Amino acid sequence: MQRPEAWPRPHPGEGAAAAPAGGPAPPARGREPAGLRLQEPSLYTIKAVFILDNDGHRLLAKYYDDTFPSMKEQMAFEKNVFNKTSRTDSEIAFFGGVTIVYKSGTDLFLYVVGSSYENELMLMSVLTCLFESLNHVLRKNVEKRWLLENMDGAFLVLDEIVDGGVILESDPQQVIQKVNFRADDSGLTEHSVAQVLQSAKEQIKWSLLK
Repeated sequence: MQRPEAWPRPHPGEGAAAAPAGGPAPPARGREPAGLRLQEPSLYTIKAVFILDNDGHRLLAKYYDDTFPSMKEQMAFEKNVFNKTSRTDSEIAFFGGVTIVYKSGTDLFLYVVGSSYENELMLMSVLTCLFESLNHVLRKNVEKRWLLENMDGAFLVLDEIVDGGVILESDPQQVIQKVNFRADDSGLTEHSVAQVLQSAKEQIKWSLLK
């Protein structure tokens, strides 16, 4: 799902703190391959993205602000969200002052969390982009087993869509191209790969301890 050409202006106090008008440009994310579309980051912000299994256990999660500052608060929030959404056919929920859009797979639940003021269509575009990008990376097997075996790729996908809470991309084809480029680029050093893998291991450890 491609992002519309122009999003509505953000509500006062939302997004501006993450990317103030006239402020310094975001740091460069590395050399881009020829032919990739250049696009300004959205001023909309995401509070969190997480993926849970069918039992509500965390598989992957990233929080971008201090709404849920501690691991304990994050896990409690995820449990409450799962209990509220796992048995419904809806794709959107309002819970604890935030807006949540979600999608279920074979044995996974994907969630994107924004403030109560955020545009639901914008949040849904991020969710759709995440799902379709993972569907490609996991070779059309968006399932727990394949996600755990390809966690490094999943984190690369998420980092191309959202950076520091700011939406960078909502076109899955662009995300896939950038992920493939980063994986092949010599700039992706062994050290940076090790960082991604260590982050994945931490996520798995917490899900197993749950």
